[in-house]
Amino acid sequence: MKLISLVSSGIDSPVATYLLSKYADEIILLHVDNRPFTDDREIEKFVTLTKYLKIFIPSKLTAVLIPHGKTLQTYKIRCDNKYTCVICKRMMLRYAEAIAKKENAGAIIMGDTLGQVASQTLRNIRVVEQAIKLPVLRPLIGFDKEDTIQFAKKIGTFEISIAPAGACEAVPVKPSTQAHLERIHIEEQKINVEELIWYAITHVETITP
Repeated sequence: MKLISLVSSGIDSPVATYLLSKYADEIILLHVDNRPFTDDREIEKFVTLTKYLKIFIPSKLTAVLIPHGKTLQTYKIRCDNKYTCVICKRMMLRYAEAIAKKENAGAIIMGDTLGQVASQTLRNIRVVEQAIKLPVLRPLIGFDKEDTIQFAKKIGTFEISIAPAGACEAVPVKPSTQAHLERIHIEEQKINVEELIWYAITHVETITP
């Protein structure tokens, strides 16, 4: 089985990847590049995490970087910014699904834990996953933050994940925690979703750790 794992430079997604690695013959680690809303340290952390995960995860690992800054810039200009995080995650899943279809992968891994941040409330999770048809696997869904931290320390990714990096400047001051799918569809009609997906997946960069 081949899986796509959406990997940030944070604590959660490397743990989620590790937990599902025993079920996968191959995992493609996918990191969305939010520059210019973040800085180069975000990419450096992803590369370091990839190197580390390759050492002890039994699955074959490959890593790719996909540009997301153009999508964020377009959305920030044209849409209601309080929905930025929800639409951002919907676009991430669309990128992952496009790559999954090309690579014949069966599902997508995310590091969501219920209610940890605005985009992970139950309603927002539902709105996010309806962007695609592939299954989304969330092995941390019932963890609290301390559970994940302890597991990250156990597998050795914690210190890498907490290294300094610029926070995403696209995050709104008051993000929506209870988005409605109908409203998200209205917001997404203000941008060319298919064109932005096409741009992103045609500019994928393979990372060689």
